[in-house]
Amino acid sequence: MEHRHVISALVLNKPGVLQRISGLFTRRGFNISSISVGTTENPQISRVTIVVNGDDKILEQVVKQLNKLIDVIKVSELEEKKSVQRELCLIKIYAPTESAKSQIIQYTSIFRGNIVDLSPESMIVEITGSEDKINAFIELVRPLGIKEMARTGLTALARGPKVLKPKS
Repeated sequence: MEHRHVISALVLNKPGVLQRISGLFTRRGFNISSISVGTTENPQISRVTIVVNGDDKILEQVVKQLNKLIDVIKVSELEEKKSVQRELCLIKIYAPTESAKSQIIQYTSIFRGNIVDLSPESMIVEITGSEDKINAFIELVRPLGIKEMARTGLTALARGPKVLKPKS
């Protein structure tokens, strides 16, 4: 049965690592739904959060293949209920009138977003949260006219004291 898997990997923070990871997925015919990368508390290590859809066999293959890469330090699957998962979305919305601006401000407030830019004809809204929350906001403002949009992809950490750390 296919479902969404969130994989967190600690990797060396050096050029070419992301290319080798994405190449692994390409060679194996696995589709990446989302990927985000950033440095960790240790500037020599990056965390890669990958979302892949598939059955448990696909997940097992992905984890095994990732662990074979020399620059990969540690790999773990993050269960939805045992992790905090967020995405960031910036949306530039057409807002030529005070009425449109007011409506966008109201929607943004309800979704606990932020207005991060304002011009005479548009507003940029920052929304963070689950994929479902962001999708709901997008559908709400779509009739107003979305001029541009950028999404980060999912980033996540395990809840509680458990941490993904390199072996000492």
